[in-house]
Amino acid sequence: MRGFKRLVSAAGHAFTPHSHDSADKTDAALESSSRGMRVLAISFAALMITAVAQAVIVAFSGSVALLGDTLHNFADALTAIPLAIAFSVGRRAATRRFTYGYGRAEDLAGIVIVLLIALSAALAGYEAAKRLLDPQDVRALAWVAVAGFVGFLGNELVARYRIKVGRQIGSAALVADGLHARTDGFTSLAVLAGAGGAALGFPVVDPIVGLLITVAIVFVLRDAAREIYHRLMDAVDPKLVEQAEQALAAVSGVRRVGSVRLRWIGHVLRAEVDIQVDHRLPLIEAHAVAVEAEHRLIHDVPRLKAATVHADPDGPAAAEHHAVLLAHRQYSSITDVLRVDLDVTGTPTPQ
Repeated sequence: MRGFKRLVSAAGHAFTPHSHDSADKTDAALESSSRGMRVLAISFAALMITAVAQAVIVAFSGSVALLGDTLHNFADALTAIPLAIAFSVGRRAATRRFTYGYGRAEDLAGIVIVLLIALSAALAGYEAAKRLLDPQDVRALAWVAVAGFVGFLGNELVARYRIKVGRQIGSAALVADGLHARTDGFTSLAVLAGAGGAALGFPVVDPIVGLLITVAIVFVLRDAAREIYHRLMDAVDPKLVEQAEQALAAVSGVRRVGSVRLRWIGHVLRAEVDIQVDHRLPLIEAHAVAVEAEHRLIHDVPRLKAATVHADPDGPAAAEHHAVLLAHRQYSSITDVLRVDLDVTGTPTPQ
């Protein structure tokens, strides 16, 4: 009866309009990278035009608030370069040395982005502090105000574009870069405040706004560094783990769900999971349960590209199926030890 149900399920799957063929997966990954490259090229051009226009106005206005915003816009535009390199490298096929492929190049690009943001913060802060100690009149206030508004508009358009496509292709780096651009837009609006203060006869407002922009850049730097740290440490949203556990528990033949481990490699997820099945199942049927578990994970967990599913026998009572491995395993906490014992016997044994 169980074999008949699996046959019906397989037949239904065959007529369902989707595919998990390796070539289809490769095509999807390449398409995602291609879309990311297009976004980076267009946003790079838009931000460079914005920053160059602002730099011209900085040259004849002397506004350090606008200078800080211009430097930040240049830095934001330049973040497209390491990301583009990462997308390009990430297209390479896995090798015997890089068995998971080159998706981690996005994390390396993230480190470069963090360093560029830090450099823009340092330059903006230095110029603002120098001008605060030696105040100077700001000229062409109307043009400074226009440049601030142009900076806001350019950054907001780029932010929306990056965030939209980043979410569609599952690139956290691209989404984070879009949020970075949106923050830049709001710092551009702060330039208007500096121009307004100078117009009212308070030139000191301009370097003060420059310092405030520097503080805003530092907050962006903190958030970006935290995102990259999480990626480097293989952190994932706990909700994704819950989704994976629920998907596995719903698979026919899975008695219990063991450990679930997820990690981002570029803009796709990979999983390693343990499940418990009836110890009386023949090898072929136990394998079929594991295959269905992977299939369900790919469908139910967003951006999951592949999963390694390990099936443990659930029983008989008091059996220790991992006895030969216990001396080689190192556990980080007592809960891990109990988890292994529960996986195999259903009751914890003293350690």
